[in-house]
Amino acid sequence: MSIPSGPPAAASQVPEAIHRRRWAILVVLMFSLLIVVLDNSILNVAVKTIASPAPTGLGATQSELEWAINSYTLVFAGLLFTAGLLGDRIGRKKVLLFGILLFGIGSALAAMSGSPGELITWRAVMGFGAAFVMPATLAILMNVFERDEQPKAIGIWAGSVGLAIAIGPITGGLLLEHFWWGSIFLVNVPVVIVALIAMVVLVPDSRDPKPGRIDPLGVVLSIVGLVLLVFGIIRGGELADFADPLVLLSIIGGLVVLAGFVWHEKRSSHPAIDVSYFRNGAFSAAVAAVALVFFALMGVTFFSAFYLQSVRGYSALQSGLLIVPLAAAQMIFAPRARLVVQRFGARAVCAVGMLLVSAGLLAFTLFDADTPVWVLCVVFFVQGTGMAHVMPPVTVAVMQALPREKAGSGSAINNTFRQVGGALGIAVLGSVLSTVYRGDIEGHLGALPAPARDAAGESIEATLGIAEKLGPAGRPLVAAANDAFLGAMHVTAVGSASVALIGALVVGLFLPGRPPAEQPAGEGEAEGERTVPAGGPMTTTAADS
Repeated sequence: MSIPSGPPAAASQVPEAIHRRRWAILVVLMFSLLIVVLDNSILNVAVKTIASPAPTGLGATQSELEWAINSYTLVFAGLLFTAGLLGDRIGRKKVLLFGILLFGIGSALAAMSGSPGELITWRAVMGFGAAFVMPATLAILMNVFERDEQPKAIGIWAGSVGLAIAIGPITGGLLLEHFWWGSIFLVNVPVVIVALIAMVVLVPDSRDPKPGRIDPLGVVLSIVGLVLLVFGIIRGGELADFADPLVLLSIIGGLVVLAGFVWHEKRSSHPAIDVSYFRNGAFSAAVAAVALVFFALMGVTFFSAFYLQSVRGYSALQSGLLIVPLAAAQMIFAPRARLVVQRFGARAVCAVGMLLVSAGLLAFTLFDADTPVWVLCVVFFVQGTGMAHVMPPVTVAVMQALPREKAGSGSAINNTFRQVGGALGIAVLGSVLSTVYRGDIEGHLGALPAPARDAAGESIEATLGIAEKLGPAGRPLVAAANDAFLGAMHVTAVGSASVALIGALVVGLFLPGRPPAEQPAGEGEAEGERTVPAGGPMTTTAADS
């Protein structure tokens, strides 16, 4: 750990020149994060267009569409930890500039793709760049804000994710109504250019002043383990079969390699990450909560898109507008979550937040084809409110448990657990949805020819496609498909809500409660109290523009 460059008081840790422009720096970091999150939410509304034959789309198959999404996820998740480690060693600003530049290049090339294979390749390049952007934004934030302001800044940072969730589908819908499918990627390029200029001018650089020797074996083990694990999760979700030999081999292999990574890090004289941080109950509970809440959230995002567009018949733009209440709640409440934590403590706030998320998910069991729109909006708002009172406090818990010079590694841990949890949510809950739907719809496909019967049972989209070809004779099949999907959605919603309840139990047991009343009432002290690192006060490093 580096030696503090001044008195131990928190006010001495950030140079005055940087402190004065900290909010402008936060805006730049938010925009960098926003375009990375925005791109995925835009792509979700464009899959139907990309599946259309040329010149409207690329004629991508269902498998190719899935890998246009999964290639990004696989590379992104596999490199997150390494990217955070490199930021701590060579400079977080350098890593952020590299990541956002690569993301912009990948976006431009993806927009010009002439085949599904090219799109999959350039999406992987975008994932490579994004892996360097996301941990760097949070790591830089921790080094330009004092400890007492970090909870507020993290709340605003988290709120930008809500903004991306809201404007992504809306932006995608508007672009697809007026331009070709590639515009959803090309729109990133001007934003990237502006962000690069702002970063060069405003954002300071920082790094670990005493990084020690690099741990190449640890880096390789982390990449191989995460890639194997995430690939197995994704493939199992695609097949709706986690007993498939390749899926089992990949998941077990990934877990074994990651176990080897932990074993190596415990014994290394220069570990990539100090695994002793996981002995801190609050730290471990926080990263577990991140994974669990994104497991539940990504699962419901997966089936709600089909519910809104396939069962309810809303357009991509209309579906995006219906998600606005969820994002609005996050933008409203996330920046203020620190005040609630100061009053009631992280344990109570996060537990109630998880219960709100669970209640919102459970409400999907009551939805049918005619549920009023205002009910949907209320449920999404409740979910967003719950998320806004979970993510900022647990992120603060993770980041403030590590020394300031290890902020990149802390951010990478936080984002890796989030990414793996989200991938698991889509895969596992998507498999549940697919299995239950297939079991319910099969009894209504007997009159179809064998090839059409097999295809129609794959998903509600496939069933509705077959029904459309049948003309008026396909109307009963449409009704059966809607009923089967609603039944499958209800089962999946119970699974999602159960995971959120487990999250509520975890944070209720292991996060600290309300801080002692006699503690000085400094701004943000509630969160600081619950995550004081065992190694002493955080230190700052030289941060030159």
